[in-house]
This record gives sequence, structure tokens and C-alpha cells, in this order.
Amino acid sequence: MFVPLRDDNSLKSIQFQYMTVLLIAINVAVFALETTGMTDTMIASFAVVPRELFAVNVFGSGITPVAVDGVAQSIAVPERLTLLSYMFFHGDIFHLGGNMLFLWVFGDNVEDAVGHLKFLFFYLACGVIAAIVHALIAANSSIPLIGASGAVAGVIAAYLMLHPRVKVWVLVFKAIPMQISALFALGAWIAWQIVMVVVPQVGPVAWWAHIGGLLAGALLIILLRRPGVKLFDQGLKTA
Repeated sequence: MFVPLRDDNSLKSIQFQYMTVLLIAINVAVFALETTGMTDTMIASFAVVPRELFAVNVFGSGITPVAVDGVAQSIAVPERLTLLSYMFFHGDIFHLGGNMLFLWVFGDNVEDAVGHLKFLFFYLACGVIAAIVHALIAANSSIPLIGASGAVAGVIAAYLMLHPRVKVWVLVFKAIPMQISALFALGAWIAWQIVMVVVPQVGPVAWWAHIGGLLAGALLIILLRRPGVKLFDQGLKTA
């Protein structure tokens, strides 16, 4: 798979990607908090637990129970709020780093296409929809879900809808730098997510959350983009 490094895609409507940087900073700050005394049970309090989400009704007023399969949760968080809080917690530095790298490389141009405040709404909405899709697929699961992957998947889908022809610098096999089109790089990433939801589910990755985020991002970029912002690099001149 490809590791993105940077793209050749300048900003057109904003001077700086303030909201992208703010979201990265919040994620990093929360992870730093995790490493300074937060236990797994405390982190689980902010996670989405599908079985408990539906047990209290996501639109109701229930709060996270004191235990999930016998594991105590030390902080009582309203279940519906976990649909937001879960996306700012990460399992380890690699989980955080991968998500934030994709957000840094591709988030600025999506923010440019929709504006600062709409980008915040876009990002959070993609994360919420990703968690709901995951919970619907694994409704009986009591495994906590954390991480920004669903929201970042929405950013990836939006970027691909906007700029499939833009060149992106990536590391192939995590070692070889190469410049390829976003269509190839991100298309391959999306194809891998689809493959993983049709094979037997193994490992800790919530692949359906990625799919939910992708679908949300593809739809929301159509609705939220600024007037005049075209899809699929329409009007882009290439040498």
C-alpha cells in the first residue's frame, strides 16, 4: 500500500488550512493525554460500543454503562456523544500517525473546497456516519471502536471526487518514493477497503467504518462544496 507524502495541489480559496491543523492538534493532544495516565478502561468510556449504543437508543438519553463484558468503564459518557468522542482517541502512535498523515496531505484541499467551518462539519459528520455504519454491521459487538479512520476516509473520498488527476508523492512499500495520480493512489486504498469487507473479518481494523466514511465523504462533498468548485478536476489543464 502507499504512504502519502505530499501533493502538488495549491490552495485556491483559503490562505491556510486552519481547521485541518486544529483537528490534527486536537488528535495529538488527546493521544498525549492517553499516554499520561489514562487507562484502557478510561479510553473505552469514550469509544463507540455497538451493543451499548443500540441498547440505550442512539437518539435517547442513555449513558455508557459501568461495564462492557465485565470490563469497568471509569467515566460515564452519554452514548450518543461517543459518536463524536471516539474519533479523537487512538490505539497507538502508528494508528494516530497514519490517520494524521492522510489528514495532513489531503485535508487542506478539501477544506479549501468547502471552507473552514463546513470542513469541520464535514469531518465530524463523516466520523459519525462511519461509526453508525460500523455499529449497524456489528450490532452485537461489545468491542470498543476508537480512531479517526472513518472521518479520514471521508476526506479521502472527497479528495478523490475533487482531484483525481492531481499528482501525489507516495512511498511504495514504505520505502520507494514515487509520484502517481491521486486516482491511482487513493483508488487503490479504497479498493483495499472494499476487499477487506468481503473477506472473513480478522484483526482489529473496523473496515466497515472506513466504508461508511467513504460513502459519507463522497456524498457530502457534492452538497457542501463552494459554488463554482468542480468535481473530478474539470477544467484542470495538464502539460
